[in-house]
Amino acid sequence: MRNLYVVTHPEATHHVDRLVGGWYDSELTERGLAASRALATRVRGLVPEGATAEVISSDLRRTAQTAQVIGAALGVEPVLTADLRERSYGEGEGRPQAWLDERYVPAPAMGDRMTHDHGVAGAERTIDVAGRVYRAMDQVTARDCEHQVIVTHGGALTYVIAAWIKMPLDAAGHVAFRATSGGLTHLREHPRFRSREVVTLSSV
Repeated sequence: MRNLYVVTHPEATHHVDRLVGGWYDSELTERGLAASRALATRVRGLVPEGATAEVISSDLRRTAQTAQVIGAALGVEPVLTADLRERSYGEGEGRPQAWLDERYVPAPAMGDRMTHDHGVAGAERTIDVAGRVYRAMDQVTARDCEHQVIVTHGGALTYVIAAWIKMPLDAAGHVAFRATSGGLTHLREHPRFRSREVVTLSSV
């Protein structure tokens, strides 16, 4: 049975400073570090002693910090990849969140939401961020490991789950899954039927 434990990083400095996250390389706050230790304890309790486990993480500092704590609890070194990063907000990176809110153009209810331009120079379109997260998930699920921890971001979590349930990429413009900082989502593949389950979503 394959189990994926998807962790969204806990509180980071851009949260408390009310700055745009995205690829802005913020780090965990003291509260975030404490939450990462609690997450590590929880994940350690979900992975049986002696079972094979690995940690795959976004390479941004706040996720890498979280992954290091969880990896230490499991006795493994995290594998870092840029494909699990949050959406890039281009020139909005690190600016006040209010700056982005004033300029960001939401995708229309109908039509092509995947290639919609959000009105911020350099920002990723949904096809860009979803495409790379799907690519990362293809690589994760191709690995032969019973227990895998994925450390990522709140926005990227939606596409991790969408890829897991094999939602076609061109349909991912309408999907959204609730994400909580420091949340843990449990995904599981049934050993006999090979169905892919969402066991828990962003629990804290």
